[in-house]
Amino acid sequence: MPDKHTEFETLVMGIATSALLNLGAIPDPDTQRTSVNLPLAKHSIDMLVMLRDKTRGNLTTGEEALITRLIADAQHRYVSLAH
Repeated sequence: MPDKHTEFETLVMGIATSALLNLGAIPDPDTQRTSVNLPLAKHSIDMLVMLRDKTRGNLTTGEEALITRLIADAQHRYVSLAH
């Protein structure tokens, strides 16, 4: 059985990857092209924020640092593109 912390990190990384893909920061693995879809990027960022808020107090220091860093990076990229 996988470690629950590894599963949490995998979930967070999956959502963050979706945000980065929709922010045009990484290429689509199928087409190798980048594109920007701000509404989908915002949805992924909002999901990360909700997940952080709902798990507050139940995360390890490493998990908290990971999700906080990923949210900050995605939000910074989003604001840069939205303006």
